[in-house]
Amino acid sequence: MADTDLVLVDRAGPLATVTINRPDKLNALNPRVLEALGVVFEALTKTSDDAEPVRAAILTGAGKAFVAGADISDMASITPSEGKRFSEIGQRLCASIELLPFPVIAAVNGYALGGGLELALACDFIVASENAKLGLPEVTLAVIPGFGGTQRLMRRVGIGKARELVFTADTLNAEQALGLGLVNAVFPAAELLLRARDIALKIASRGPLAIAAAKRVMLRGESLDLAAACELETQAFASLFGSEDQRSGMKAFLEKTKVAFSGK
Repeated sequence: MADTDLVLVDRAGPLATVTINRPDKLNALNPRVLEALGVVFEALTKTSDDAEPVRAAILTGAGKAFVAGADISDMASITPSEGKRFSEIGQRLCASIELLPFPVIAAVNGYALGGGLELALACDFIVASENAKLGLPEVTLAVIPGFGGTQRLMRRVGIGKARELVFTADTLNAEQALGLGLVNAVFPAAELLLRARDIALKIASRGPLAIAAAKRVMLRGESLDLAAACELETQAFASLFGSEDQRSGMKAFLEKTKVAFSGK
Protein backbone atom coordinates (compact mmCIF):
# COMPACT_ATOMS: atom_id res chain seq x y z
CA MET A 1 0.00 0.00 0.00
CA ALA A 2 1.35 3.42 -0.97
CA ASP A 3 1.88 5.90 1.85
CA THR A 4 -0.77 8.15 0.29
CA ASP A 5 -3.30 5.31 0.78
CA LEU A 6 -2.54 4.84 4.46
CA VAL A 7 -4.47 7.97 5.43
CA LEU A 8 -7.58 9.15 3.60
CA VAL A 9 -8.95 12.69 3.72
CA ASP A 10 -12.48 13.83 2.95
CA ARG A 11 -13.14 17.57 2.74
CA ALA A 12 -16.66 18.97 3.06
CA GLY A 13 -16.67 22.74 3.39
CA PRO A 14 -14.90 23.72 6.62
CA LEU A 15 -14.79 20.12 7.87
CA ALA A 16 -12.08 17.52 7.19
CA THR A 17 -12.44 13.84 8.04
CA VAL A 18 -9.12 12.00 8.34
CA THR A 19 -9.29 8.20 8.24
CA ILE A 20 -6.42 5.85 9.08
CA ASN A 21 -6.69 3.20 6.39
CA ARG A 22 -5.14 -0.14 7.39
CA PRO A 23 -8.33 -2.05 8.22
CA ASP A 24 -6.67 -5.43 7.62
CA LYS A 25 -4.20 -4.55 10.42
CA LEU A 26 -6.83 -2.85 12.62
CA ASN A 27 -5.12 0.42 11.63
CA ALA A 28 -2.00 -0.47 13.62
CA LEU A 29 0.56 2.32 13.74
CA ASN A 30 4.04 2.16 12.30
CA PRO A 31 6.41 4.97 11.30
CA ARG A 32 4.93 5.17 7.79
CA VAL A 33 1.40 5.68 9.15
CA LEU A 34 2.57 8.23 11.71
CA GLU A 35 4.50 10.20 9.11
CA ALA A 36 1.57 10.05 6.66
CA LEU A 37 -0.71 11.46 9.35
CA GLY A 38 1.76 14.26 9.98
CA VAL A 39 1.81 15.15 6.29
CA VAL A 40 -1.99 15.15 6.11
CA PHE A 41 -2.52 17.38 9.13
CA GLU A 42 0.17 19.80 7.97
CA ALA A 43 -1.56 20.02 4.57
CA LEU A 44 -4.88 20.80 6.26
CA THR A 45 -3.40 23.97 7.73
CA LYS A 46 -2.73 25.31 4.23
CA THR A 47 -5.37 27.35 2.43
CA SER A 48 -5.99 27.78 -1.26
CA ASP A 49 -8.14 30.10 -3.31
CA ASP A 50 -10.56 27.34 -4.33
CA ALA A 51 -11.22 25.76 -0.91
CA GLU A 52 -12.52 26.84 2.46
CA PRO A 53 -9.98 26.72 5.28
CA VAL A 54 -10.42 23.81 7.65
CA ARG A 55 -12.13 24.88 10.86
CA ALA A 56 -12.62 21.48 12.46
CA ALA A 57 -11.44 17.94 11.78
CA ILE A 58 -12.45 14.41 12.72
CA LEU A 59 -9.91 11.61 13.11
CA THR A 60 -11.19 8.05 12.79
CA GLY A 61 -10.21 4.60 11.56
CA ALA A 62 -11.34 2.42 8.67
CA GLY A 63 -13.20 -0.79 9.46
CA LYS A 64 -13.87 -2.02 12.99
CA ALA A 65 -11.08 -0.21 14.81
CA PHE A 66 -9.90 3.31 15.46
CA VAL A 67 -6.34 2.11 16.04
CA ALA A 68 -5.68 -1.20 17.80
CA GLY A 69 -2.19 -0.07 18.80
CA ALA A 70 1.30 0.02 17.38
CA ASP A 71 2.28 -2.64 14.86
CA ILE A 72 3.90 -5.26 17.12
CA SER A 73 5.30 -7.16 14.16
CA ASP A 74 7.41 -4.08 13.42
CA MET A 75 8.29 -3.38 17.06
CA ALA A 76 9.27 -6.85 18.23
CA SER A 77 12.88 -6.71 17.04
CA ILE A 78 13.77 -3.02 17.26
CA THR A 79 16.74 -1.76 19.27
CA PRO A 80 16.61 0.88 22.02
CA SER A 81 17.77 3.55 19.57
CA GLU A 82 15.12 2.50 17.06
CA GLY A 83 12.54 2.53 19.86
CA LYS A 84 13.58 6.07 20.72
CA ARG A 85 13.12 7.16 17.11
CA PHE A 86 9.69 5.49 16.95
CA SER A 87 8.62 7.23 20.15
CA GLU A 88 9.89 10.57 18.86
CA ILE A 89 7.90 10.22 15.62
CA GLY A 90 4.73 9.51 17.61
CA GLN A 91 5.44 12.29 20.08
CA ARG A 92 5.93 14.82 17.26
CA LEU A 93 2.69 13.80 15.61
CA CYS A 94 0.67 14.04 18.83
CA ALA A 95 2.20 17.42 19.67
CA SER A 96 1.46 18.70 16.16
CA ILE A 97 -2.21 17.71 16.50
CA GLU A 98 -2.43 19.61 19.79
CA LEU A 99 -0.91 22.68 18.13
CA LEU A 100 -3.22 22.76 15.11
CA PRO A 101 -5.22 26.01 14.88
CA PHE A 102 -8.49 24.08 14.59
CA PRO A 103 -10.00 21.44 16.90
CA VAL A 104 -9.65 17.74 16.12
CA ILE A 105 -12.29 15.30 17.38
CA ALA A 106 -11.30 11.65 17.74
CA ALA A 107 -14.22 9.46 16.63
CA VAL A 108 -13.32 6.12 18.23
CA ASN A 109 -15.11 3.41 16.27
CA GLY A 110 -14.00 0.27 18.09
CA TYR A 111 -10.54 -0.46 19.47
CA ALA A 112 -8.38 2.46 20.64
CA LEU A 113 -5.54 0.69 22.37
CA GLY A 114 -1.96 1.65 23.08
CA GLY A 115 -0.80 4.11 20.44
CA GLY A 116 -4.40 4.39 19.28
CA LEU A 117 -5.55 5.79 22.61
CA GLU A 118 -2.47 8.00 22.72
CA LEU A 119 -3.42 9.42 19.34
CA ALA A 120 -6.99 10.01 20.50
CA LEU A 121 -5.72 11.73 23.66
CA ALA A 122 -3.79 14.21 21.51
CA CYS A 123 -7.09 15.27 19.93
CA ASP A 124 -9.14 18.00 21.58
CA PHE A 125 -11.74 15.53 22.75
CA ILE A 126 -13.05 12.05 22.06
CA VAL A 127 -16.44 10.68 21.06
CA ALA A 128 -16.89 6.94 20.94
CA SER A 129 -19.18 4.29 19.52
CA GLU A 130 -20.99 2.13 22.04
CA ASN A 131 -18.75 -0.83 21.10
CA ALA A 132 -15.48 1.09 21.69
CA LYS A 133 -12.68 -0.40 23.76
CA LEU A 134 -9.99 1.91 25.15
CA GLY A 135 -6.81 1.21 27.07
CA LEU A 136 -3.04 1.32 27.36
CA PRO A 137 -1.91 -2.34 27.44
CA GLU A 138 1.82 -1.70 26.89
CA VAL A 139 2.98 -3.17 30.21
CA THR A 140 1.67 -6.56 29.11
CA LEU A 141 4.45 -6.38 26.50
CA ALA A 142 7.00 -5.17 29.06
CA VAL A 143 7.12 -1.63 27.67
CA ILE A 144 5.24 1.59 28.48
CA PRO A 145 3.26 4.04 26.35
CA GLY A 146 5.65 5.99 24.15
CA PHE A 147 3.56 8.64 22.39
CA GLY A 148 2.67 10.71 25.46
CA GLY A 149 0.03 8.40 26.89
CA THR A 150 1.28 8.42 30.47
CA GLN A 151 1.19 12.21 30.51
CA ARG A 152 -1.99 12.98 28.60
CA LEU A 153 -4.04 10.28 30.30
CA MET A 154 -3.33 11.61 33.79
CA ARG A 155 -4.23 15.11 32.64
CA ARG A 156 -7.51 13.78 31.29
CA VAL A 157 -8.66 11.46 34.09
CA GLY A 158 -6.40 12.29 37.06
CA ILE A 159 -3.11 10.77 38.14
CA GLY A 160 -4.56 8.06 40.38
CA LYS A 161 -6.86 6.58 37.76
CA ALA A 162 -4.20 6.94 35.08
CA ARG A 163 -1.74 4.99 37.23
CA GLU A 164 -4.32 2.25 37.70
CA LEU A 165 -5.06 1.99 33.99
CA VAL A 166 -1.39 2.00 32.95
CA PHE A 167 -0.22 -0.42 35.66
CA THR A 168 -3.08 -2.92 35.23
CA ALA A 169 -3.38 -2.53 31.42
CA ASP A 170 -7.15 -2.76 31.89
CA THR A 171 -9.38 -2.04 28.90
CA LEU A 172 -12.41 0.21 29.35
CA ASN A 173 -15.67 -0.07 27.50
CA ALA A 174 -17.35 3.06 26.17
CA GLU A 175 -19.58 3.66 29.19
CA GLN A 176 -16.70 3.24 31.62
CA ALA A 177 -14.62 5.70 29.59
CA LEU A 178 -17.53 8.14 29.60
CA GLY A 179 -17.87 7.88 33.36
CA LEU A 180 -14.19 8.77 33.80
CA GLY A 181 -14.40 11.75 31.45
CA LEU A 182 -12.00 10.04 29.05
CA VAL A 183 -14.60 10.34 26.30
CA ASN A 184 -17.13 13.16 25.95
CA ALA A 185 -20.03 11.21 24.46
CA VAL A 186 -21.05 7.71 23.38
CA PHE A 187 -23.18 7.10 20.29
CA PRO A 188 -24.56 4.05 18.46
CA ALA A 189 -21.91 2.74 16.08
CA ALA A 190 -23.99 3.53 12.99
CA GLU A 191 -24.38 7.15 14.10
CA LEU A 192 -20.85 7.88 15.32
CA LEU A 193 -19.49 9.78 12.32
CA LEU A 194 -22.76 11.60 11.71
CA ARG A 195 -22.88 12.80 15.31
CA ALA A 196 -19.19 13.70 15.28
CA ARG A 197 -19.78 15.75 12.12
CA ASP A 198 -22.68 17.57 13.80
CA ILE A 199 -20.38 18.59 16.64
CA ALA A 200 -17.56 19.54 14.27
CA LEU A 201 -19.85 21.65 12.10
CA LYS A 202 -21.17 23.46 15.16
CA ILE A 203 -17.57 24.29 16.13
CA ALA A 204 -16.79 25.33 12.54
CA SER A 205 -19.64 27.86 12.65
CA ARG A 206 -18.04 29.73 15.56
CA GLY A 207 -15.37 32.40 15.27
CA PRO A 208 -12.26 30.54 14.03
CA LEU A 209 -9.78 33.01 15.52
CA ALA A 210 -11.51 32.68 18.88
CA ILE A 211 -11.54 28.88 18.67
CA ALA A 212 -7.82 28.86 17.83
CA ALA A 213 -7.08 31.24 20.72
CA ALA A 214 -9.13 29.21 23.18
CA LYS A 215 -7.39 25.99 22.10
CA ARG A 216 -3.96 27.60 22.42
CA VAL A 217 -4.66 29.18 25.82
CA MET A 218 -6.08 25.98 27.32
CA LEU A 219 -3.17 23.90 26.06
CA ARG A 220 -0.51 26.29 27.32
CA GLY A 221 -2.32 27.18 30.51
CA GLU A 222 -2.54 23.57 31.64
CA SER A 223 1.13 23.60 32.64
CA LEU A 224 1.07 27.06 34.27
CA ASP A 225 -0.06 28.23 37.68
CA LEU A 226 -3.50 29.83 37.74
CA ALA A 227 -2.30 33.44 37.80
CA ALA A 228 0.00 32.96 34.81
CA ALA A 229 -2.66 31.04 32.91
CA CYS A 230 -5.24 33.76 33.50
CA GLU A 231 -2.77 36.39 32.29
CA LEU A 232 -2.32 34.33 29.12
CA GLU A 233 -6.10 34.33 28.72
CA THR A 234 -6.28 38.11 29.18
CA GLN A 235 -3.72 38.66 26.43
CA ALA A 236 -5.57 36.40 24.01
CA PHE A 237 -8.93 37.96 24.92
CA ALA A 238 -7.64 41.46 24.25
CA SER A 239 -6.01 40.53 20.94
CA LEU A 240 -9.29 39.30 19.48
CA PHE A 241 -10.82 42.79 19.73
CA GLY A 242 -8.75 43.82 16.72
CA SER A 243 -10.40 41.28 14.40
CA GLU A 244 -13.07 41.68 11.75
CA ASP A 245 -14.78 38.60 13.19
CA GLN A 246 -15.18 40.25 16.60
CA ARG A 247 -16.76 43.34 15.06
CA SER A 248 -19.09 41.41 12.77
CA GLY A 249 -20.01 38.90 15.48
CA MET A 250 -21.00 41.53 18.02
CA LYS A 251 -22.78 43.61 15.37
CA ALA A 252 -24.82 40.56 14.35
CA PHE A 253 -25.66 39.83 17.98
CA LEU A 254 -26.92 43.37 18.59
CA GLU A 255 -28.88 43.41 15.34
CA LYS A 256 -30.15 39.83 15.86
CA THR A 257 -28.86 38.69 12.47
CA LYS A 258 -26.74 35.71 11.42
CA VAL A 259 -23.01 36.03 10.94
CA ALA A 260 -20.55 34.21 8.68
CA PHE A 261 -17.08 34.54 10.15
CA SER A 262 -14.22 35.23 7.78
CA GLY A 263 -11.33 34.21 10.02
CA LYS A 264 -9.86 37.72 9.86
